[in-house]
Amino acid sequence: MEHVEGPGDVVRRAESALRAMGYAKVAPATRPGSGPARFWVQEGGVPRRRLPVYLLPEGGGKSKETAAPWFAPGRAGPSATPGIVVVPTQRDAETAWQLTRGPPTGSFDTELSILVVPSAAEPEGPAHWHTGIVPPGELLRLATGVVVGLFKRAQRTEGSTQIDFEELLEVLRSRFRVDVHRSLHVTNDEEALFILYQLAQRDSYAPGDSSSNLHLITLRPTGPAARLPWFAA
Repeated sequence: MEHVEGPGDVVRRAESALRAMGYAKVAPATRPGSGPARFWVQEGGVPRRRLPVYLLPEGGGKSKETAAPWFAPGRAGPSATPGIVVVPTQRDAETAWQLTRGPPTGSFDTELSILVVPSAAEPEGPAHWHTGIVPPGELLRLATGVVVGLFKRAQRTEGSTQIDFEELLEVLRSRFRVDVHRSLHVTNDEEALFILYQLAQRDSYAPGDSSSNLHLITLRPTGPAARLPWFAA
């Protein structure tokens, strides 16, 4: 007789996938806005970062109502509550990604990760994090925040302001789960960085005036080039 997968099987597969990715199962925690999670995990190397895990059944994410419980009561859009949503198919991952997006601003929930854990019968391969599309303007703002952090780290550890912009793209993919290429309609990292450069160049209060650019970084408190756009560094 063919085995019919039950809720317990889904939980075990999710636990196994997360364990292989370095997450350890921990006791449940009470956190405002986290909703009734199926179980909790602790991120490897970050002892105080405990994350609720929500299981979304196939086809169960067509609306915020059917996607409960990972959309906690009263949650209208993105929040600062970290968590992991486990879905069985890539299609469900795309739907869940759209639900984590905010209203017309286009901002999305940067603290919510979507993990695809296919059933044994599915041909989608091993468990993997889903990366989604964000509007170019939102991606630019994420990139600016990441670059500021990279510059600060470089100044603290090496006394210089040189950074690797390939690391910027990697952080966007691994931390924010953004599909950089699809979001910018490009096919490689060189093109992605060029488009981000062009977007940052024109994103200013007064076009053509670099001093009014929205992506300025303070390299030194005073002196020449104390503030400059990150793409010019």
